[in-house]
Amino acid sequence: MPALVRAASLTNYLEVSRHLGLNPHALLAQVGLSAALLDDPNRRIPVASVITLLEASASTTRCESFGLRMAELRQLSDFGEISLLLSHQRTLRDALQVIVQYRHLLNDALAIHIEEAGKTVVIREEVINERAPCSRQATELAIGVMMRLCAALLGAHWHPISANFTHAPPADLATHRRIFGCTLVFGSEFNGIVCPAADLDSASPQANEAMARLAQRYLDSLPAGGTPSLELELRKTIYLLLPMGRATIEQVAQTQGMNVRTLQRRLEESGLTFKDLINSVRRDLVMRYLENPGYSLGRIADMLGYSMPSSFTRWFIAQFGMPPASWRAQNFDQIASGPPGA
Repeated sequence: MPALVRAASLTNYLEVSRHLGLNPHALLAQVGLSAALLDDPNRRIPVASVITLLEASASTTRCESFGLRMAELRQLSDFGEISLLLSHQRTLRDALQVIVQYRHLLNDALAIHIEEAGKTVVIREEVINERAPCSRQATELAIGVMMRLCAALLGAHWHPISANFTHAPPADLATHRRIFGCTLVFGSEFNGIVCPAADLDSASPQANEAMARLAQRYLDSLPAGGTPSLELELRKTIYLLLPMGRATIEQVAQTQGMNVRTLQRRLEESGLTFKDLINSVRRDLVMRYLENPGYSLGRIADMLGYSMPSSFTRWFIAQFGMPPASWRAQNFDQIASGPPGA
């Protein structure tokens, strides 16, 4: 079953398209969607269709900040059924935990990981879907929406340090600077936001404990959704942990709240192996990394968990039939000729 997302993920798509002179209906039809489908924000639509639509729209309009412009217009209410609970959380940390807990109501393919390092916190985000590996626009949309959420909850108490992206920078950074208002880091080893640890525990001025309990009871009364795919949940975890050098079966099992033996049994029951999952994620990530000319092959090898570049090269040849340097040389002209405008 394909990964799904609420139609609300395309909130403001029509407005941004028209502002940029694009007739959105033809592109929507190409990915099996329509403006009428977007009228119901809670309708579930394929994540791959959303990713493909955003990339095609950015290319057609020659606007590299297409997804980010959609995020700029987002409101807390666009989070749907969990918006009331979010708005009344005591701290940003609590709000992020709500998103993680109820992510099945938002986006099957969104992976979020909060990593604390001394006085700073990294809110890492990845949009996972093997059917549409190029997800620059969806990634910037997700990070932009996260930035809007944090600002809405904390107001003047929100002080982001940087917004980080694994892809290369656009030709024009004006939109990014306006929306993020902090240091922009492209060619980073992760996608997400860095903020002071103190921000995570700053009290939200609009929090109301009674309203939060009411919203919690409402969410708990909703019919249970489908059981998340074990494969997709594990892939999301590996996407986050692999560049950090922590995608071991022990670490992955821990994030899923189970021991290694239980995870191995679940994998066997699903006809999966941990080695195959790691390999699948590596295949996805290596394409993203090679498309960024700012990444050296040595750095890519390290981010994929190879201590020696020669081991990475052997793996790449086995997977794709040529050395990574040859792949990059053959494909770089196509990569570099993407939409130049922003």
